[in-house]
Amino acid sequence: MSKKNLIISINHKDGLHSRPITCFVYLTNSFTDVEFTVTAGERSVNGKSLLGVLSLGVCEGTTIKIEASGPTDDVNCALSSLQTLIDSNFAEATFEELSGLASNESKE
Repeated sequence: MSKKNLIISINHKDGLHSRPITCFVYLTNSFTDVEFTVTAGERSVNGKSLLGVLSLGVCEGTTIKIEASGPTDDVNCALSSLQTLIDSNFAEATFEELSGLASNESKE
C-alpha cells in the first residue's frame, strides 16, 4: 500500500467546472482500488465525488493537492493519468480516451 500526493495548478480558463470535473471524476473512479482526496485551500473532499470536487469552487490558477492511497502500482498509474489529464488542460477528451489513458498507464 502506498500514499502519494500530486500538487498541481489548474490552468483551465474556467477552472474546474462541470466538464473538467466529470472527466476528472470519471478517471478517478476507474481506479477502483485507489482512494482519492482533493484539497483546495482548507477544504478536502472525496476525489471520486463529482459534487464534492465541484463544491471546492476551483478557479483558474488555483493549486490543488490530490492525495491517492492504495496499491503502489495503481497509485502511481492514477497520479500519472491525472497529471496527464490536467496538463492537457482537460482537452476535449472522450470517456473512451480517458479509459484508454488509465489502461495504457497501467501497462507501463
